[in-house]
Amino acid sequence: MQGRRADAPVGVEVKLEAGAAKHATLNGAPLRSVEQLRAELTTLVFTPDRLGVVKGAPAARRAYFDRALGRLTPARAQLPADYGGAVAQRNASLRRLLAGASTRDAIAPWTQQVAELGAQLVVARREVLELLGPPFAEHAAAFGLSGAELRYDGEPPTVELLESRLDRDLERGVTGAGPHLDDVLVAAAGRDLRSFGSQGEQRLAVLSLLLAEADLIVERRGFPPLLLLDDVLSELDPDRRRILAERVAGRGQTLITATDPAMLPADPDQLVEVRDGTAR
Repeated sequence: MQGRRADAPVGVEVKLEAGAAKHATLNGAPLRSVEQLRAELTTLVFTPDRLGVVKGAPAARRAYFDRALGRLTPARAQLPADYGGAVAQRNASLRRLLAGASTRDAIAPWTQQVAELGAQLVVARREVLELLGPPFAEHAAAFGLSGAELRYDGEPPTVELLESRLDRDLERGVTGAGPHLDDVLVAAAGRDLRSFGSQGEQRLAVLSLLLAEADLIVERRGFPPLLLLDDVLSELDPDRRRILAERVAGRGQTLITATDPAMLPADPDQLVEVRDGTAR
Protein backbone atom coordinates (compact mmCIF):
# COMPACT_ATOMS: atom_id res chain seq x y z
CA MET A 1 0.00 0.00 0.00
CA GLN A 2 2.73 2.50 0.86
CA GLY A 3 6.34 2.77 1.91
CA ARG A 4 8.62 4.71 4.17
CA ARG A 5 9.48 7.19 1.37
CA ALA A 6 7.53 8.35 -1.60
CA ASP A 7 10.27 6.98 -3.89
CA ALA A 8 10.56 3.61 -2.13
CA PRO A 9 7.32 1.64 -2.67
CA VAL A 10 6.56 -1.05 -0.13
CA GLY A 11 3.80 -3.61 -0.43
CA VAL A 12 1.86 -4.29 2.75
CA GLU A 13 -0.85 -6.95 2.62
CA VAL A 14 -3.27 -7.79 5.41
CA LYS A 15 -5.29 -10.98 5.05
CA LEU A 16 -8.52 -11.50 7.00
CA GLU A 17 -10.34 -14.84 6.89
CA ALA A 18 -13.27 -16.02 8.98
CA GLY A 19 -12.11 -18.39 11.70
CA ALA A 20 -8.44 -17.80 11.00
CA ALA A 21 -5.75 -15.61 12.52
CA LYS A 22 -4.93 -12.29 10.87
CA HIS A 23 -1.82 -12.27 8.68
CA ALA A 24 0.17 -9.27 7.51
CA THR A 25 3.15 -9.28 5.15
CA LEU A 26 5.66 -6.67 3.98
CA ASN A 27 6.90 -7.34 0.45
CA GLY A 28 5.89 -10.96 1.01
CA ALA A 29 7.69 -11.35 4.36
CA PRO A 30 5.47 -11.92 7.45
CA LEU A 31 5.23 -9.10 9.98
CA ARG A 32 5.65 -10.43 13.51
CA SER A 33 3.58 -7.89 15.44
CA VAL A 34 0.94 -5.20 15.23
CA GLU A 35 3.66 -2.68 16.14
CA GLN A 36 5.59 -3.65 13.02
CA LEU A 37 2.47 -3.21 10.90
CA ARG A 38 1.80 0.22 12.40
CA ALA A 39 5.39 1.28 11.73
CA GLU A 40 5.17 0.28 8.07
CA LEU A 41 1.58 1.31 7.34
CA THR A 42 0.61 4.65 8.89
CA THR A 43 -3.18 4.84 8.86
CA LEU A 44 -5.46 7.69 9.89
CA VAL A 45 -9.08 6.76 10.48
CA PHE A 46 -12.31 8.74 10.73
CA THR A 47 -15.38 6.97 12.09
CA PRO A 48 -18.44 8.58 13.69
CA ASP A 49 -17.27 7.54 17.15
CA ARG A 50 -14.07 9.56 16.63
CA LEU A 51 -16.11 12.62 17.56
CA GLY A 52 -15.25 11.50 21.09
CA VAL A 53 -11.83 13.06 20.52
CA VAL A 54 -13.53 16.46 20.76
CA LYS A 55 -16.69 15.86 22.77
CA GLY A 56 -15.53 13.01 24.99
CA ALA A 57 -13.67 12.86 28.29
CA PRO A 58 -10.06 14.09 28.64
CA ALA A 59 -8.79 10.49 28.38
CA ALA A 60 -10.00 10.33 24.76
CA ARG A 61 -8.00 13.42 23.82
CA ARG A 62 -4.91 12.26 25.69
CA ALA A 63 -5.03 8.93 23.87
CA TYR A 64 -5.53 10.58 20.47
CA PHE A 65 -2.70 13.06 20.79
CA ASP A 66 -0.36 10.47 22.31
CA ARG A 67 -0.98 8.27 19.26
CA ALA A 68 -0.27 11.28 17.06
CA LEU A 69 2.95 11.76 19.01
CA GLY A 70 3.99 8.23 18.11
CA ARG A 71 3.10 8.61 14.44
CA LEU A 72 4.88 11.94 14.03
CA THR A 73 7.93 11.10 16.16
CA PRO A 74 8.33 7.31 16.12
CA ALA A 75 11.36 7.50 18.43
CA ARG A 76 8.99 8.71 21.16
CA ALA A 77 6.16 6.30 20.41
CA GLN A 78 6.83 4.25 23.54
CA LEU A 79 6.99 7.25 25.88
CA PRO A 80 3.26 7.41 26.83
CA ALA A 81 3.23 3.68 27.62
CA ASP A 82 6.45 3.93 29.63
CA TYR A 83 5.02 6.81 31.64
CA GLY A 84 1.76 4.92 32.16
CA GLY A 85 3.73 1.91 33.40
CA ALA A 86 5.62 4.05 35.92
CA VAL A 87 2.35 5.52 37.23
CA ALA A 88 0.87 2.02 37.53
CA GLN A 89 3.90 0.83 39.51
CA ARG A 90 3.75 3.86 41.81
CA ASN A 91 0.03 3.27 42.37
CA ALA A 92 0.73 -0.35 43.24
CA SER A 93 3.40 0.75 45.72
CA LEU A 94 0.94 3.20 47.29
CA ARG A 95 -1.61 0.45 47.78
CA ARG A 96 0.99 -1.93 49.23
CA LEU A 97 2.04 0.72 51.72
CA LEU A 98 -1.60 1.39 52.60
CA ALA A 99 -2.03 -2.33 53.26
CA GLY A 100 1.03 -2.39 55.52
CA ALA A 101 3.00 -4.55 53.09
CA SER A 102 5.64 -1.98 52.13
CA THR A 103 7.41 1.21 53.20
CA ARG A 104 7.58 4.80 51.98
CA ASP A 105 11.12 4.20 50.78
CA ALA A 106 9.79 1.68 48.26
CA ILE A 107 7.70 4.39 46.59
CA ALA A 108 10.64 6.76 46.02
CA PRO A 109 12.10 5.07 42.89
CA TRP A 110 8.70 5.12 41.19
CA THR A 111 8.18 8.75 42.18
CA GLN A 112 11.47 9.53 40.44
CA GLN A 113 10.38 7.58 37.34
CA VAL A 114 7.00 9.30 37.19
CA ALA A 115 8.67 12.70 37.47
CA GLU A 116 11.32 12.01 34.81
CA LEU A 117 9.06 10.32 32.27
CA GLY A 118 6.21 12.73 32.99
CA ALA A 119 8.44 15.71 32.25
CA GLN A 120 9.49 14.12 28.94
CA LEU A 121 5.88 13.41 28.02
CA VAL A 122 4.75 16.97 28.75
CA VAL A 123 7.52 18.37 26.54
CA ALA A 124 6.71 15.89 23.76
CA ARG A 125 3.00 16.73 23.87
CA ARG A 126 3.74 20.45 23.72
CA GLU A 127 5.93 19.97 20.67
CA VAL A 128 3.30 17.86 18.87
CA LEU A 129 0.52 20.35 19.64
CA GLU A 130 2.71 23.18 18.35
CA LEU A 131 3.23 21.23 15.12
CA LEU A 132 -0.45 20.35 14.70
CA GLY A 133 -1.83 23.77 15.60
CA PRO A 134 -1.17 25.73 12.37
CA PRO A 135 -2.33 23.10 9.83
CA PHE A 136 -5.31 22.29 12.07
CA ALA A 137 -6.37 25.94 12.04
CA GLU A 138 -5.84 26.19 8.26
CA HIS A 139 -7.96 23.11 7.43
CA ALA A 140 -10.65 24.11 9.91
CA ALA A 141 -10.86 27.59 8.35
CA ALA A 142 -11.30 26.04 4.90
CA PHE A 143 -14.30 24.11 6.27
CA GLY A 144 -15.72 27.33 7.75
CA LEU A 145 -14.61 26.70 11.34
CA SER A 146 -12.76 29.92 12.06
CA GLY A 147 -10.35 30.64 14.90
CA ALA A 148 -9.61 26.96 15.53
CA GLU A 149 -6.83 26.25 18.01
CA LEU A 150 -5.29 23.54 20.16
CA ARG A 151 -4.01 24.31 23.63
CA TYR A 152 -2.17 22.17 26.15
CA ASP A 153 -1.34 23.63 29.54
CA GLY A 154 0.20 20.56 31.17
CA GLU A 155 3.06 21.11 33.60
CA PRO A 156 5.89 18.62 34.19
CA PRO A 157 5.47 16.77 37.49
CA THR A 158 8.42 17.12 39.85
CA VAL A 159 9.67 14.86 42.60
CA GLU A 160 8.95 17.68 45.07
CA LEU A 161 5.34 17.99 43.91
CA LEU A 162 4.72 14.25 44.06
CA GLU A 163 6.30 13.93 47.50
CA SER A 164 4.33 16.91 48.82
CA ARG A 165 1.08 15.18 48.03
CA LEU A 166 2.13 11.67 49.11
CA ASP A 167 -0.34 11.53 52.01
CA ARG A 168 -3.23 12.44 49.70
CA ASP A 169 -2.10 9.87 47.16
CA LEU A 170 -1.95 7.25 49.90
CA GLU A 171 -5.53 7.99 50.92
CA ARG A 172 -6.73 7.39 47.37
CA GLY A 173 -4.24 4.74 46.33
CA VAL A 174 -3.47 6.60 43.09
CA THR A 175 -1.03 9.23 41.83
CA GLY A 176 -2.96 12.49 41.75
CA ALA A 177 -0.65 14.69 39.69
CA GLY A 178 0.97 14.28 36.30
CA PRO A 179 0.23 14.27 32.57
CA HIS A 180 -2.02 11.20 32.90
CA LEU A 181 -4.61 13.71 34.21
CA ASP A 182 -4.05 16.51 31.67
CA ASP A 183 -6.42 17.64 28.93
CA VAL A 184 -6.07 19.28 25.53
CA LEU A 185 -8.37 22.16 24.60
CA VAL A 186 -9.88 21.94 21.10
CA ALA A 187 -11.47 25.32 20.48
CA ALA A 188 -12.85 27.60 17.77
CA ALA A 189 -13.43 31.34 18.07
CA GLY A 190 -12.57 31.10 21.75
CA ARG A 191 -15.16 28.37 22.43
CA ASP A 192 -14.31 24.99 23.91
CA LEU A 193 -15.85 22.72 21.28
CA ARG A 194 -16.38 19.98 23.83
CA SER A 195 -18.94 22.04 25.75
CA PHE A 196 -19.96 24.77 23.31
CA GLY A 197 -19.59 23.23 19.85
CA SER A 198 -22.31 21.71 17.72
CA GLN A 199 -21.92 18.14 16.50
CA GLY A 200 -21.22 19.54 13.04
CA GLU A 201 -18.40 21.70 14.39
CA GLN A 202 -17.00 18.76 16.34
CA ARG A 203 -17.01 16.67 13.16
CA LEU A 204 -15.18 19.40 11.25
CA ALA A 205 -12.61 19.68 14.05
CA VAL A 206 -11.87 15.93 13.94
CA LEU A 207 -11.54 16.02 10.15
CA SER A 208 -9.22 19.02 10.40
CA LEU A 209 -7.07 17.22 12.97
CA LEU A 210 -6.80 14.20 10.69
CA LEU A 211 -5.82 16.28 7.65
CA ALA A 212 -3.33 18.29 9.73
CA GLU A 213 -1.63 15.13 10.90
CA ALA A 214 -1.58 13.76 7.34
CA ASP A 215 0.24 16.92 6.22
CA LEU A 216 2.83 16.53 8.95
CA ILE A 217 3.41 12.83 8.28
CA VAL A 218 4.26 13.63 4.66
CA GLU A 219 6.50 16.51 5.75
CA ARG A 220 8.33 14.67 8.52
CA ARG A 221 8.38 11.07 7.31
CA GLY A 222 8.33 11.42 3.55
CA PHE A 223 5.24 9.39 2.68
CA PRO A 224 1.47 9.93 2.83
CA PRO A 225 -0.63 7.98 5.32
CA LEU A 226 -3.52 5.77 4.29
CA LEU A 227 -6.77 7.65 5.00
CA LEU A 228 -9.85 5.61 5.94
CA LEU A 229 -12.95 7.81 6.15
CA ASP A 230 -16.08 5.93 7.21
CA ASP A 231 -19.46 7.64 6.85
CA VAL A 232 -17.74 11.01 6.76
CA LEU A 233 -20.07 12.61 4.19
CA SER A 234 -23.48 12.07 5.77
CA GLU A 235 -23.45 15.25 7.86
CA LEU A 236 -21.47 17.49 5.50
CA ASP A 237 -23.17 19.88 3.09
CA PRO A 238 -22.22 19.71 -0.62
CA ASP A 239 -19.68 22.56 -0.35
CA ARG A 240 -17.82 20.90 2.53
CA ARG A 241 -17.90 17.55 0.75
CA ARG A 242 -16.24 19.23 -2.21
CA ILE A 243 -13.61 20.85 0.05
CA LEU A 244 -12.88 17.48 1.64
CA ALA A 245 -12.49 15.84 -1.79
CA GLU A 246 -10.06 18.56 -2.86
CA ARG A 247 -8.02 18.18 0.31
CA VAL A 248 -7.60 14.40 0.11
CA ALA A 249 -6.87 14.41 -3.64
CA GLY A 250 -3.27 13.53 -4.39
CA ARG A 251 -2.51 12.44 -0.82
CA GLY A 252 -1.85 8.80 -1.61
CA GLN A 253 -4.60 6.31 -0.89
CA THR A 254 -7.91 7.42 0.59
CA LEU A 255 -10.88 5.13 1.14
CA ILE A 256 -14.25 6.82 1.72
CA THR A 257 -17.42 4.87 2.54
CA ALA A 258 -20.90 6.21 1.87
CA THR A 259 -24.40 4.77 1.81
CA ASP A 260 -25.16 6.34 -1.58
CA PRO A 261 -22.72 6.98 -4.46
CA ALA A 262 -24.56 10.24 -5.14
CA MET A 263 -23.02 11.63 -1.93
CA LEU A 264 -19.52 11.42 -3.38
CA PRO A 265 -18.40 14.95 -4.30
CA ALA A 266 -16.05 13.82 -7.08
CA ASP A 267 -15.54 10.86 -9.35
CA PRO A 268 -13.52 8.24 -7.45
CA ASP A 269 -10.56 6.47 -9.00
CA GLN A 270 -12.31 3.23 -8.10
CA LEU A 271 -15.85 2.57 -6.87
CA VAL A 272 -16.56 -0.60 -4.90
CA GLU A 273 -20.22 -1.39 -4.23
CA VAL A 274 -21.06 -3.75 -1.39
CA ARG A 275 -24.49 -5.36 -1.61
CA ASP A 276 -25.76 -8.48 0.14
CA GLY A 277 -22.28 -9.11 1.53
CA THR A 278 -20.62 -9.04 -1.89
CA ALA A 279 -18.17 -6.40 -3.13
CA ARG A 280 -18.34 -5.45 -6.80
